[in-house]
Amino acid sequence: MSADFTTPNESTVAPEVLPKAARRFSWRLALIAMGFVGLLVFTTNYLLDGRSWSDSSTRRGATPGLQSGHDLDLHTVARTDFDIAIPVSGELAALRQVEVRNLLEGRAVITEIVAEGRRVATGDVLLKFASEEAADKIKDLQDKLKTAQAEAVSNEQALAIKKNERASEIEKANLQVQLAQLALEGWISGDLVSKRQTLATEIEAATIDAERLRKRYAESEALVTKGFISRDEYERDRIALIQADAKVKQSALNIEVYEKFQRPQDEAKKRSDLEQATAERARTEQKKDSEIVKAQSDFESSVFRTKNASERLVQGERALENTTIRSPTDGLVVYASSLESGGWGRTGDSAPLAAGTELKPNELAMIIPDTSQMVAYLKVSEALSGQIKPDQGVTIFSDASPTTPIHGTVMNVSVLAESGGWRDPNRRDYKVRVLLDETESLALKPSMRCKASILLGSANDVLSVPVQSVFRMGAVTFVYIPDGMGFSQQKVVIGRSNEMETEVLSGLEAGDQVLLREPGADEVVARLPAEVTNPKDQSSTKASGLTTGHTTSGRPVRDN
Repeated sequence: MSADFTTPNESTVAPEVLPKAARRFSWRLALIAMGFVGLLVFTTNYLLDGRSWSDSSTRRGATPGLQSGHDLDLHTVARTDFDIAIPVSGELAALRQVEVRNLLEGRAVITEIVAEGRRVATGDVLLKFASEEAADKIKDLQDKLKTAQAEAVSNEQALAIKKNERASEIEKANLQVQLAQLALEGWISGDLVSKRQTLATEIEAATIDAERLRKRYAESEALVTKGFISRDEYERDRIALIQADAKVKQSALNIEVYEKFQRPQDEAKKRSDLEQATAERARTEQKKDSEIVKAQSDFESSVFRTKNASERLVQGERALENTTIRSPTDGLVVYASSLESGGWGRTGDSAPLAAGTELKPNELAMIIPDTSQMVAYLKVSEALSGQIKPDQGVTIFSDASPTTPIHGTVMNVSVLAESGGWRDPNRRDYKVRVLLDETESLALKPSMRCKASILLGSANDVLSVPVQSVFRMGAVTFVYIPDGMGFSQQKVVIGRSNEMETEVLSGLEAGDQVLLREPGADEVVARLPAEVTNPKDQSSTKASGLTTGHTTSGRPVRDN
């Protein structure tokens, strides 16, 4: 088991549920205890001083010479069994508790509240807050959600339209690119080849015709000389030859002009059409992609607004539900105001929780301790804390039922000690957490005071004496035993003890008698030598035997 005493909301309860009330109760208990101790001391001194010696009688079983009036002050040593336990005190707490907080973000005005101290079951109504504001807010949130949903549908349709437009425009642009590509290829494979063939045919035909006319002109020149043809026919043949030569030159010039000027111009035009169509397709893609991105962004924004409006509506509905707080567990209602004040009233000068009280967001309203399983927080002195281990048995008596024993088991011991405060700044106490057995029938409540006995072990068949018979002087422990008409000091070695009995390891035997009080100075007939009580200073006593008629330096201290 861990020794960590941190308190989660629904696990271990805080060690002090009502610290101020507990401190006031401890202060009053201290005053009562001091008065009781004073009365006990006075009564004891009175009884001891009132006793006298009687020479005519002897004690039963005592050394002859001691009067029978001291028989009640003597104890016969015997072998006994006793439990070794530590008596402690503390207070009760619930093992688990649930915090009930205001979960509303806005104003939270209480309209109904369960009474403090009432036991509630799971599902019982604890608090009700004014719900009108939360209901109005839900209506506004519902309207915003519908608006956001309609906007999201509209933007989704707009996005679909933009995607369709992009597909259509890109298809059209691709067609223009294909047409331009076909036009370029058609010109290269068709028009250009056809034009070159036409020009070549023209120059070839003109050349052949010119050669034919040149031969005819030569024949006409011979015939006109011989007078076979007229001069007019001759001139017609010469004119035809001149025209044929001019046509050959014209055909050659047509080829040169086409190859140098017309063909590059036609090719550039076709390639430019293809480049423009390609560039137009890229511009169309970029434009339509930009429109789609914007439409997509608008749609996503409207979806986000719809989601946000839906979440806010859920929060609003949850806030409306939180205007009624039900108990998440069975337990006892304790207002948060009582945790600080120790009673009625909120922290500071505020009034206790009631109808009309306004709570801050996340403010603690109350706690619900689960009283079906209780624990006890016990304070143990620093000197004894090391003897306490988990699973040790504990018997507890609550102040509410002081005659009913409650059994429990040690869970753990706190890691750090607590100071005794201004009353005893040198005191250091450790808190021991004890898990109690079935306690529902006892109707226990947190912060009830209790007393307990932590069982450390048992001493079986040991020689023992009452604790009030053992005294100390420095490191030496001793008892007073009857000796003639008085008592002498007898050194003993003691072992385990509880609040009533002490184990004797050596120095006594069964049947010996010891004095249950500190004797008067005139009753002591022998004291331990100085080398026994103060081995460092042997100059004031003899080195052997018991000394008689004088006392050692210092006063014996009772070992209780």
